[in-house]
Amino acid sequence: MNAIQFNPFSPEAQKDPYPQYKALREAAPVYHSDLLDLWVLSRYEDVSFVLKDDRFSADRRKATNQLVAQARKMQEEGPFAQANTMLSADPPEHTRLRGLVSKAFTPRRIEEMRPRIQEIVDGLLGDLNGETEFDLIEELSYPLPVIVIAEMLGIPAEDRADFKRWSDDLVATLGGPNTPPDALERAMKSGTEMADYFQGVIAERRKEPKDDLLSAMIAAEERGDVLNEQELLATCMLLLAAGNETTTNLIGNGMLALLRNEDQLDKLLGDPSLMESAVEEMLRYDGPVQATARIADADVEIDGHEIKQGQMLFVLLAAANRDPAAFPDPETFDITREDNNHVAFGNGLHFCLGAPLARIEAQVAFRSLFKRFGKPRLAGDGVEWNANFILRGPKHLQVAFEPK
Repeated sequence: MNAIQFNPFSPEAQKDPYPQYKALREAAPVYHSDLLDLWVLSRYEDVSFVLKDDRFSADRRKATNQLVAQARKMQEEGPFAQANTMLSADPPEHTRLRGLVSKAFTPRRIEEMRPRIQEIVDGLLGDLNGETEFDLIEELSYPLPVIVIAEMLGIPAEDRADFKRWSDDLVATLGGPNTPPDALERAMKSGTEMADYFQGVIAERRKEPKDDLLSAMIAAEERGDVLNEQELLATCMLLLAAGNETTTNLIGNGMLALLRNEDQLDKLLGDPSLMESAVEEMLRYDGPVQATARIADADVEIDGHEIKQGQMLFVLLAAANRDPAAFPDPETFDITREDNNHVAFGNGLHFCLGAPLARIEAQVAFRSLFKRFGKPRLAGDGVEWNANFILRGPKHLQVAFEPK
């Protein structure tokens, strides 16, 4: 175990974390990191166990290590001070908060949004005016999810730029204990601005409800049996932040996987019916969320290691998704992979509420790109990655398309 040096914040890990994950799985699958003062789990079986077992809490406030100290400071001083969110709550609070928005994210409701998502994608690609080389992140995967979630909440189009800026500043603090002070300061400022903004919109919707998710949540809050004003505000902010960066990274990472595996790209171009399977493999092979955290609510033994109550566990979703015990030939990107039971969206009670939406956004984006432009190739000088271990994705991705 001592030979393992797990540092997800190193430049090497930022560029490619998977060699570290492989080393952990093989030599120390249940590993205590002195650097982070927490346990790190990398096997599929252990990751699934922790995510589904109710002895492990999602409430980060129960932990005391350095990784959550800054998060707690932000929570105590920022706009989330008076309210938990479904992401960091346990039942029965989690059940109540998730129930507030779950009806808007059912597979059926999201499938009904597919034509509108197609319109948004067509509009973004149409704005390129026939250009065949562009930054995929800037032109498509960055604006697409913010437009979709903003429309679901009923936010005017002219406010989308602020929406995205606030979201980016908030998720930048997920980079870990090494987050620069100026990034923390920006996040605090953006969190306050976003809270002020939503408070204004909530006041407007109380006077004049519309056919949107925000109005539906206000109606539930006014019934008095679902949530209060602070929880409503925190839920709006969570939906914004969680709904943007993840889909941006899914499309960016997925395109990069196709570009680096030309045989799979050609296979998909030759058989568009493989798109759903291809998106699932993108999620498994290099998912947008690398890890999540849990806190032991009791002393629990995992593979002979005693996890003490209050200790934090870093659950490496991306490492679990390349576990050879769960996936044959896991280092190979295979868009025809069957029984692809990845944990890119988590597992258990906290399985990602937005999973159906992310899947459809990615499917529509790739289908539209290939139909309109043909076969892509990587342009520019390499790939610059976001400085964020948890939400991994390319900062920019210059692609060029061969004439059809």
